[in-house]
This record gives sequence, structure tokens and C-alpha cells, in this order.
Amino acid sequence: PELSEEPPAEMVKMTKSKTFQAYLPNCHRTYSCIHCRAHLANHDELISKASFFSFSMQSFQGSQGRAYLFNSVVNVGCGPAEERVLLTGLHAVADIYCENCKTTLGWKYEHAFESSQKYKEGKFIIELAHMIKDNGWE
Repeated sequence: PELSEEPPAEMVKMTKSKTFQAYLPNCHRTYSCIHCRAHLANHDELISKASFFSFSMQSFQGSQGRAYLFNSVVNVGCGPAEERVLLTGLHAVADIYCENCKTTLGWKYEHAFESSQKYKEGKFIIELAHMIKDNGWE
């Protein structure tokens, strides 16, 4: 049999598209990287917003302005932990970055040295300057 250089007619041309490690469901409000639109977090994982002040919610401040605290995130890489003195005291934090475009987004709380701050351990700060709202926001 002879080899043909033309692909069979039923083959579909593939186009290059972005692929992320994880996609969040379209039925939920989500946050994405403002630079590349990689999914970052589901709204249900949001713990506290810096834009609302009340006795039960703490304000979060990143190096570039307001920030949100999340229980979990996706498509994010983590740098090495280091000790930093933040507004709420000494913490061991690791910078987090978008796995797709490598932009630094915020940090992960690895360890809190003050007992009142222990609830932050294992949580993630993402600065508003690096996020965009997707899916179902009005």
C-alpha cells in the first residue's frame, strides 16, 4: 500500500488553545488570572473580602492593594516559604504564581506564629489586581 501525505478527510484540524491544569465548573462564579484567564478559584472558596468591613470579616491587604483570602485555589504554583512580618504579625508565607503565565498573584500562609492568626494556615491570598470575575457575575 502507498502512503498518502494528505490526512484523511474525516480528521479535524486542531487549533492551539490554552490548557490549564484545572478547570472550574461553568455553573459557579469563579475568579481567573487577569493576565491569561486561567481559572484560580471558585467563589465558594472565598473566606474574606477586603472590600467589605464588618466585625466578623477581616480586611486583607496585599503588596499591590486589596486582596481576598481563599480556602483553596487551582492552577497556582508555590515558591519556597519564608518568614515575613505582615500587618497581622510574623508569618511563614510562600509566594504563589499563576502556573500558566507565571505572574505572582499573592501568597500562601504556611505558618502563623500568633495563635489568633492560626486560621490562615494553609489558606491563600490573591490580590485583586491579578484577578478577574468570571461566570455568572452581575
